[in-house]
Amino acid sequence: MPVAVEIKSLREIERMRASCAMAAETLLLVGDKIRAGMTTEDINTIVHEDTIRRGARPSPLNYRGFPKSVCTSVNHVVCHGIPGPQVLKDGDIVNVDVTTLFEGFHGDTSATFYIGTPSPDARKVVEVARKALDLGMAEVKDGARLGDIGAAIQEYVEREGCSVVRDFVGHGIGKAFHEDPQVKHYGKRDTGARLRAGMIFTIEPMVNLGRFEVDVDPKDKWTVTTADGSLSAQFEHTILVTKGGFEVLTQRSRPLRASENVVTLLA
Repeated sequence: MPVAVEIKSLREIERMRASCAMAAETLLLVGDKIRAGMTTEDINTIVHEDTIRRGARPSPLNYRGFPKSVCTSVNHVVCHGIPGPQVLKDGDIVNVDVTTLFEGFHGDTSATFYIGTPSPDARKVVEVARKALDLGMAEVKDGARLGDIGAAIQEYVEREGCSVVRDFVGHGIGKAFHEDPQVKHYGKRDTGARLRAGMIFTIEPMVNLGRFEVDVDPKDKWTVTTADGSLSAQFEHTILVTKGGFEVLTQRSRPLRASENVVTLLA
């Protein structure tokens, strides 16, 4: 049976623009402040305080028992890393995943940051993940299919010698943190549900330098790591489907420091 996907009203879209803009600005603040010697708990404090200051609240806090206001995933951690005493070191990469709840609507975005000078492997996986998101978004328009997004991402990532995580996917978003549809970052073209103007969802490819298999920490039940210990990177935007293409609701107002402003080694 086809999944019923909500088409957002104009009023709902405006609410989503507001929450998404807040999430984007908070992520920019993280980029301004992130550096070696900080702990991932310091990042949590930055995100929590900035979100509250905006009159919003962090969506991850207490969501299904998650104990912090943001996810911080360092090096081989794929997603859902829990902030704590871990100190960021020169050469690390860290994904910071910000979701903001404002006036009943969630805005979700993430980026992977370079701490100091990255290794060639770190630069490779981060830049492949960054371009994978761009290629996935480029497939979005009214009448396209969900499989087109996944195929574009998978084709590029595997061509670059990396892999796409299968166990975690993008998702619809709005009044609920996670809604239908599921947005896979792998698959075949011309398959899956058709996209319709007014749909809002995230695209958030998780790219591993090694194999795509992952493990979930048996103790905290949240932290996801690469099964082979390889590096992982992720970028995420919340997207509105339009008649002529798409709108990036979490578009940032300027380049992201320690990420977008770093000169890449890839063509």
